[in-house]
Amino acid sequence: MLPLEGITVVSLEHAVAAPFATRQLADQGARVIKVERPGVGDFARGYDTRVRGEASHFVWINRSKESLTLDLKHASAAPVLRGLVARADVVVQNLAPGAAARLGLSYDALKVDHPGLIVCNISGYGADGPDRDRKAYDLLIQSEAGFLSVTGTEGQPSKAGISIADIAAGMYAYTNILTALIQRGRTGAGREIDVSMLEAMAEWMGYPMYYAFDGAAPPARAGASHATIYPYGPFDAADGTVMLGLQNEREWAAFCSQVLNAPGLAADPRFASNGKRAENKVALAAIITKGFAALTVAQATARLDAAGIANARMNDMAGLWAHPQLAARQRWRQVQTPAGAVPALIPAGWGEGEPRMGPVPALGAQSAAILQELGYDPAAIAGFAADGVI
Repeated sequence: MLPLEGITVVSLEHAVAAPFATRQLADQGARVIKVERPGVGDFARGYDTRVRGEASHFVWINRSKESLTLDLKHASAAPVLRGLVARADVVVQNLAPGAAARLGLSYDALKVDHPGLIVCNISGYGADGPDRDRKAYDLLIQSEAGFLSVTGTEGQPSKAGISIADIAAGMYAYTNILTALIQRGRTGAGREIDVSMLEAMAEWMGYPMYYAFDGAAPPARAGASHATIYPYGPFDAADGTVMLGLQNEREWAAFCSQVLNAPGLAADPRFASNGKRAENKVALAAIITKGFAALTVAQATARLDAAGIANARMNDMAGLWAHPQLAARQRWRQVQTPAGAVPALIPAGWGEGEPRMGPVPALGAQSAAILQELGYDPAAIAGFAADGVI
């Protein structure tokens, strides 16, 4: 039995944050009914066609769900939605600000008849405050949360290459739903969860915020290097790039003696502490680059390994797909999509047994079956289809 078997989640979701949260619930065994707009669906279905015609974002975060198409603005949709909520343990939504309340899906409206219901709202800025109604996209929240101010190079801020604000919000939604389910098991009471992308990212920005505490200078943008620890980042070898990181003085001494073959460098007063190394990193970078110039990546990595210095390959996506550690730990499974089977990673941290790795649903694939469960006969379902309700 999977941990969340018997839990039903109804999700009015699109894009990344809410679907990422609910996919993880589905991985753990929850039944997730994804409510989508007829004819179009979650607009992430149209982001690209990179997975044999399916969208990369959608395939990633929508496996193991059931797709119900429902025009929420149609008068006939309201009783369907009420029927779904009556059977649900959790309702998740990341609609436009105020949209869920207008549909009667606010926690205050639902808890009267469903006191054990957990309602999770995901938004850009939260349920109140001056920015409540502002539209929010991942890049905009990265900017608002100060992420761009510490990411990139000295001359050019950069966004993360993934939807980091959406992912952060999705993770907090997932963990808060899990804790709410535990609490409900003890008290019988549901609760409202209000997750904002801004607050999720602000939490993740805790280190640079405290580094700049009380008006201190913030961390400088340092590209792929660390803003305050040195050496920590990419260095060129004869045939490629080596990524390495030092954390303490013992490692610094080992790096000098065993990697650079320059044991005296460890006593150089310019580099006598991490703070000094960071202050004088231009001079130190020149020394390291000169030392690595005669080494291949393989030779430099062998020396780093022998010295106990952390290092890594600078993989691209092909390298990640083929990563030997993921293969050795048997982290890959096959997931069906409307375009056929594709590989998918099992959830991080998964131990005994198998997680649910169900199909990525075609738009509306389960509409008829779900409506039958709610008591609608085939004629009524056909009428819904004819009228554009589903």
